[in-house]
Amino acid sequence: MKEITKLMIRQFKIKQLGFDFMGFSLQKNDIYTFHHLIIPNRNNGPYEKWNCAILCGKSSHPYLHLIEAKDFDMFCYITSEMIDMNIKGYLDIDNLKRISAILKQFEKEHENDINKKGKILIKEEYKRRVIK
Repeated sequence: MKEITKLMIRQFKIKQLGFDFMGFSLQKNDIYTFHHLIIPNRNNGPYEKWNCAILCGKSSHPYLHLIEAKDFDMFCYITSEMIDMNIKGYLDIDNLKRISAILKQFEKEHENDINKKGKILIKEEYKRRVIK
């Protein structure tokens, strides 16, 4: 794990709070991951505090990238809320509630969507959130 990821986990009290920047809790055999907020990894985005949100590697992080692929506007809205918390320096319940509202809307619009292999896009672990 990169030092900046460890620093962000400590600074934002992720372990003590029990949830990440999207309101998800770490599940068994999962890890916290660095999500590039502003400049994506594919564009050589830096591993810096201002470009970071801590997400759960098996739930919120892949879910956010699924949302990015399916509904870029919703992805941008969630990203904006996470940038706001990054600037504030703490996980704000109001931001998390707004993220949850967008996730619920996405789930409503895409609840029956399937991937190329015929599997449901929105996995059960994507619906397990602390902040609802």
